[in-house]
Amino acid sequence: MLRNRIGIVLLTALAPAVWGTTYLVTTELLPPDRPLLAAVVRALPAGLLLVLLTRRLPRGVWWWRALVLGALNIGAFFALLFVAAYRLPGGVAATVGALQPLLVAVLASGLLGERLSRRTAIAGVAGVAGVSLLVLRADARLDALGVAAAAGGALVMATGVVLSKRWTSPAPLLATTGWQLVAGGLLLLPVALLVEGPPPTTLTAENLAGYGYLSLVGAALAYALWFRGIRALSPTDVTFLGLLSPLVATVLGWLALGQDLTAWQALGGAVVLAAMVMAQTRPARRADHGRVPQARPLSDLAVRRTAEPKGNR
Repeated sequence: MLRNRIGIVLLTALAPAVWGTTYLVTTELLPPDRPLLAAVVRALPAGLLLVLLTRRLPRGVWWWRALVLGALNIGAFFALLFVAAYRLPGGVAATVGALQPLLVAVLASGLLGERLSRRTAIAGVAGVAGVSLLVLRADARLDALGVAAAAGGALVMATGVVLSKRWTSPAPLLATTGWQLVAGGLLLLPVALLVEGPPPTTLTAENLAGYGYLSLVGAALAYALWFRGIRALSPTDVTFLGLLSPLVATVLGWLALGQDLTAWQALGGAVVLAAMVMAQTRPARRADHGRVPQARPLSDLAVRRTAEPKGNR
């Protein structure tokens, strides 16, 4: 049982680890200043591919549930993330976004009846502190609208995670994932056209490779693993794994882009890992000490003794 759970946790952790590569792919392979286009291309083709492969459409209440979940987990989340990214330094946006595990824990206690433990609260605060050490800069500026957008993004994603656990789809996992990606992509499409205009008329091989990676790996594969984790684990446990994204992004920036890695960032990374481990592990139940064992009645012993075969004496 424990091995099975560890395997599910590790597979689920691949999703935020993949999302942590988005910054590198975006800066090195994609056209500049087109984040909403990247979000649409990332979500919509991947969703259509999964729906085509599974040949399964929503039924009944799952038409509006898929729309709600797609808006929360993908459409509204990406749009708010876009606003936060443009109005805030990346470190501030990531630090505010690190509040998501705490938000999920609070929502899960209200909507799912999960207990909000002191251990979870401590891990959540440690996660925010670790991410701030990892990515926050002393000269970071604050913008009220940007902070509100970052907080809103964390809230809508947290709500989507909890509702994904509350609403268990009878359809296969890939079909449900496809529905949400299509819904989120369709909601983002008019916003992208309005804000950024039509797509570029020419795309390089690098652009196509970047979009292909974001769609097939960053969306189809990563979201399938993420939603599988939500089905199998507590949503609070799953959302703490999201702290891997800024950690992977920082490490890749250091390894691939030659960015500096300070001692404070290394400490922040260690704190993030500790917070994730703390959230995934459960304290062992303490054995009852000082309890005097009850004496077995003599009649019981006599009955057992007479009932035992002679060869066992």
